[in-house]
Amino acid sequence: MEPRSDNRSDIRDFLATRRARITPEQAGLPAGGRRRVPGLRREEVAVLAGVSTEWYTRLEKGHINGVSDDVLDAVARALHLDEDERTYLFDLSKAAQPPSRSPRRRKAVDVPPRVHWLLDSMTLSAAFVTNGRLDIVATNALARALFAPMFTSATTDERGRPNFARYYFLDPSSHEFVTDWEGAVSVTTALLRTEAGRYPSDKALRELIGELSTVSTEFRARWAAHDVRIHHGGSKSFHHPDAGLLQLIYQPLDLPISTREAHSLTIYTAEPGTADEDRMKLLASWAATPGQAQQPTTGQVDRHDASADAPGPPR
Repeated sequence: MEPRSDNRSDIRDFLATRRARITPEQAGLPAGGRRRVPGLRREEVAVLAGVSTEWYTRLEKGHINGVSDDVLDAVARALHLDEDERTYLFDLSKAAQPPSRSPRRRKAVDVPPRVHWLLDSMTLSAAFVTNGRLDIVATNALARALFAPMFTSATTDERGRPNFARYYFLDPSSHEFVTDWEGAVSVTTALLRTEAGRYPSDKALRELIGELSTVSTEFRARWAAHDVRIHHGGSKSFHHPDAGLLQLIYQPLDLPISTREAHSLTIYTAEPGTADEDRMKLLASWAATPGQAQQPTTGQVDRHDASADAPGPPR
């Protein structure tokens, strides 16, 4: 029986790219003679996983239907997969199984009032909700002020909702807004790759990936790497057009709003007692001023001087 979504090419490319990055020495094998391709050979992965070469070759061609969890675990160990990559491999396996019933179509849901109340209660942190496609579907006032360049970007959808992937890859100004643009787009692509492995039949997600693949060579190169990411909290710097340079800590949290669509709550905050905290307080005060949070920013603070005097509010 055919899988409900033909993800054999994703399985093939993922396993092949993971195999190519491991040297025989890293796997505890003799290097042997000259190699035509980087990394391990298929037969070497098979030995490490305790399966036949024919069986592993069939698996790497995308025939994952019916493979047991124990065997997938063995392959994950042989390929030195981290926890996110292991989860992605299992998601690919689940997606390839024939459905016991017709799968329910993923359907966008409204963010319930209780979540909006939660967001609004965070006055000194920028908090927002994204779906699995990285659309921002709800924010508090400070998040809207912090990500003002995204909200005023031409890459927002017809409802005025920003999408991190569209903004990073399709709006040149994102290179100025995000200090580590390369790191940001790599993580963003890896998150979309993970979501595609989990929900390969998501039409809106496929359309987004198709759009980015068509327009952006930067996205195509990263998509082909098959890197995945699930846990991605850390720090990020922004050159805010009004507040200047901001170094913030962020943490995403799963938000179980609906069984039909995945959501995540992300919170950005500044380290207490720092100039970044002072700048976030200024942004918060501007955002609390009627009409300010929705206005395009126009300040002229020196973006490259983190120690500069605190800027004034937007005009």
